[in-house]
Amino acid sequence: MTQHTLLGRHEDEVLWFQRREAVAAAGAWLAFGGMGAAQAQQRSNVVEMLGDVLLNGRRMSPQHTVQSGDQIQTGPGSRLLFVIGNAAFHVRQNSRLEVGRGSTLNTVSLLRLLTGAVVSAFGRSASRTIVTPTLTAGIRGTGVYAEVMPDQRSYFCNCYGTVQMNARGDRALSVSSYHQSFWGEVAPKNGRLLTPADAINHTDEELEFLARLINQRTAWQIAGRTGVKDGRGYMENQPGQMHPAMNLLPR
Repeated sequence: MTQHTLLGRHEDEVLWFQRREAVAAAGAWLAFGGMGAAQAQQRSNVVEMLGDVLLNGRRMSPQHTVQSGDQIQTGPGSRLLFVIGNAAFHVRQNSRLEVGRGSTLNTVSLLRLLTGAVVSAFGRSASRTIVTPTLTAGIRGTGVYAEVMPDQRSYFCNCYGTVQMNARGDRALSVSSYHQSFWGEVAPKNGRLLTPADAINHTDEELEFLARLINQRTAWQIAGRTGVKDGRGYMENQPGQMHPAMNLLPR
């Protein structure tokens, strides 16, 4: 089990992938052929659901299908794991998000996180966007973790891949091989709205779990080793490596 740091989250929230039910659900999803088979057989794309979840304001069941254009809300102690196209999502408890529609019902172009947290793994495709109250991230194929804090400060980790970050005009290109993390500030901090963050509230293993559901592997699985989990995004801690948010000019 790789190291992880928690801030305002409980241990069981980041270790959900260890639950016997989650492992069994993922095994069944893969055994039945994943997303392609779900579409062909017109069955649900929900891999696992726990507790009270609302889909477009109505009580959801595991037999429902999440489509782009839908709104999802999870209650206390609840969570939802689902796949749309070549993207997999784990929505944590007390979260509210909107899944923006792409060219089809099975293409996600926009993920708008209003409250709570979501872990996502995306296969390669045209550009997608994740929006929180204080930042916007333009992504292609990558794995990410996003969380909106109670004070509306937004946390975003580019776990691997390339992401264009924007916090109300503060822009940075994030190229990460191992967890490059950002804060989208509510008010400028040291003259910046996009600031460096530590890697918090998510694990390597849950990214690996989600990537497997869409027949992908994380950057560290491909490399055969993990890096320094300090939020800077590099496999190795080398002199001269700076977090991209450090290069922004103060306002």
